Amino acid sequence: MSRLHTSKTHRIVMVACLIAIEIILSRFLSVSMWNMKIGFAFIPVVIAAMLFGPVEAGITGAVADFLGAILFPIGAYFPGFTLTAFLVGVVYGLFLHKSQSFKNIFTSILINQIFFSLLLNTLWISILYGAPYKSLLPVRAVQTIILIVVQTIIVKLMVKYLPQLKRSAS
Repeated sequence: MSRLHTSKTHRIVMVACLIAIEIILSRFLSVSMWNMKIGFAFIPVVIAAMLFGPVEAGITGAVADFLGAILFPIGAYFPGFTLTAFLVGVVYGLFLHKSQSFKNIFTSILINQIFFSLLLNTLWISILYGAPYKSLLPVRAVQTIILIVVQTIIVKLMVKYLPQLKRSAS
C-alpha cells in the first residue's frame, strides 16, 4: 500500500472520528432549547479546519449535523442547519488552516457567530417554528456575544496544542 493511500485513509478516519466527537458533544453534552443551543460541538470542526482545511471542516460540520439529527433528533430535521454547519466549517478552514493568529481566530468566530449562528440560524428557527424573526434576535444576540468570548478563549487555548494534533494527524 502506498504512503499516499495510507495518508488519505488516515485523513478519512480522522475526519470520521471528529464527526463522531461532534455528534456526541452536540447531541449529548450541550444545552439545547428550541431557540438556542450552547455547547462545545464547534471544537471538532475547528480541529478539522486547522488540520485539513475548509472542505474537510465543512464536511465535518455538515455530516455531523445530518447524522446527529437523524440518529439522535432533538427536534425536526431541517436542512438549513446542515447548510449552516457546512458554512461554519468552511469559514473556520479558510481562516485557521494556515494561520492561527488571534486576528484569524477572532475573525472566523465573529463571522460564524454573527452571520451564521445569529442571522442565518435564527432565520431557520423562525421558518421551522413560525416564530417572528425579530423577536428571536435579542435572546440569540446575548447567546452570540457570550459564545464569541468563550469560543475565542477555547480556540486560542487549542492552538497551543496544534503541533501535537498535527503529529497525530500525519
